[in-house]
Amino acid sequence: MKQTTAKRVPRHKHLLLDQGKIEKAQKALGARTETETIERALEIVIGEDEKSRRAWAATEKLIKNGVQIKDVFGRLNEK
Repeated sequence: MKQTTAKRVPRHKHLLLDQGKIEKAQKALGARTETETIERALEIVIGEDEKSRRAWAATEKLIKNGVQIKDVFGRLNEK
């Protein structure tokens, strides 16, 4: 995950969110507060996106270099 050198300043946000989803996420993450729940969930999503982008980049590099990859899930033609 990219980190910037600038200090991150929290900002107030007014959002309409499903309380049940927040409570389920809070329990799953073991978070103490709703704010911690949202912060941790966002960190997970950002981290997963970064891993996915790196994996696709590595796959494309392998294919470009002539490595044969068996596409068992039929996903290589999606991007």
